[in-house]
Amino acid sequence: MRLKEIYELLNTLSPFEIQEKWDNAGLLVGTLDDEIKNVYLSIDLDLELVSTFEENSLVITHHPLIFSGLKKVNYNTYSTKLLRELIKKNISLISMHTNIDKTHLNKYFIENILGFNITNTQEFISTCEVNMNFNDLVKHISSKVGLKTTKAVRCSDFIKTIAIVTGSGMSLIDEVKTDCFLTGDIKYHDAMEAKARGLSLIDIRHYESERCFAPLIEGLLSEYLKKNKLKAIITASKNPFEFFIEGETVE
Repeated sequence: MRLKEIYELLNTLSPFEIQEKWDNAGLLVGTLDDEIKNVYLSIDLDLELVSTFEENSLVITHHPLIFSGLKKVNYNTYSTKLLRELIKKNISLISMHTNIDKTHLNKYFIENILGFNITNTQEFISTCEVNMNFNDLVKHISSKVGLKTTKAVRCSDFIKTIAIVTGSGMSLIDEVKTDCFLTGDIKYHDAMEAKARGLSLIDIRHYESERCFAPLIEGLLSEYLKKNKLKAIITASKNPFEFFIEGETVE
């Protein structure tokens, strides 16, 4: 199968043109005329993962390997080391980032992972009515996402509504109009700002809230690939973080 066929299907499902101006989603490595023998799906790439890929394949990731402009390729950085291996093995790369966030990923995470019903969606932010005690909400989120330790800011003991942005969404705090905001990469000063606004926070982490990208894309592509005698292979780069309690690894 030619890469162009898969690219056009992905573009129909989640148009690349709706990505944010600062983003770099789309075809990052390879050409539309490349012949594809295998399709791999992953939130990110790492060297160990790429070493398992067969030649003449396509990998579809959530996060773009090339984000800002490259001025030199010395094979001593994360992106250039991986680019070298992809090119060696003639592996093409498509990334679906803010476009798939807007059309599918946030919704999939909320409904399929957390089990909530969405009441409203505005671009990246989806809201839900939950009517739960704060402690129960934290327990529910932690269980569904698989968090053994959860960072949170409590401003109310009872939460009527929540807003959710997978990945890193604290830059959108001005647009959040709910009792509690769930997102990843929450920093100390983010927490101070939210506390001053009376906005509770639950940190769903970046990797953990977006690792459902691969099964999401597999579900969207499975029937099409089956007709063309291809299969989407779900893979997962490793979370670079480890988590410890009193010196012992918990995740």
